[in-house]
Amino acid sequence: MNKREFIKLAGLASVAAAVGNPAGMVSAASLKGKNDTNGNSPKAPFTVPALPYAFDALEPHIDKTTMEIHHDKHHGAYVKNLNDAVKGTKYESLTLDEILASVKADDKAIRNNGGGHYNHSLFWTLLSPTKTTPSDKLKAAVTASFGSWEKFQDAFNTAAKTVFGSGWAWLIVTPAGKLQVISTPNQDNPLMKGIVKETGKPVLALDVWEHAYYLKYHNVRPDYIAAFWNVINWNEVDKLYAAAIK
Repeated sequence: MNKREFIKLAGLASVAAAVGNPAGMVSAASLKGKNDTNGNSPKAPFTVPALPYAFDALEPHIDKTTMEIHHDKHHGAYVKNLNDAVKGTKYESLTLDEILASVKADDKAIRNNGGGHYNHSLFWTLLSPTKTTPSDKLKAAVTASFGSWEKFQDAFNTAAKTVFGSGWAWLIVTPAGKLQVISTPNQDNPLMKGIVKETGKPVLALDVWEHAYYLKYHNVRPDYIAAFWNVINWNEVDKLYAAAIK
């Protein structure tokens, strides 16, 4: 990719992330703080959690430049915008999970930026430079829900490929305790009751906004989806699944 193409794509990315922020993207460095063990604040003012690996650790599957822009600029913008949006509102005293469970569809700034903060904070933990494998318990649950591991992968890939425009693919535990693959538009997520059709506890998520893959994979989203399976942190997925079914 030449310099002109990169500048153009970075400019498009800034527009996508800057919901309610005319100034565009910001640096995550100014939004980090010592809060919980993940570097994440449970209540406002929210902060950007540090990556648990180096920016280039996921190469060749996800490139360093994409990770830098995605984490520091895009996620940084969601956090700044969320802090601005909740200030002086009923949401200011709530945890992020509580905000997402109670936010209304027309609270666009809080809905979009709260979802963006939650989704990305989760996404970083679901990636690993070290190869991991799912537990037997998770594989058994997947087989019970989908018929086979391969059918689950097909369902997840299809959900990710068929998101129109920007959004996310998810593996969730439904309120009935079953595994289900869903997708959501933009920064919506399965915690948003009354906004999304299927709700549940997320255990796996894939960001299919163009800023997540366009620098390396251009418009070939299926190649990015295929690469994702090489860097999934199944240890974290196992932990989320175990917590979800308690």
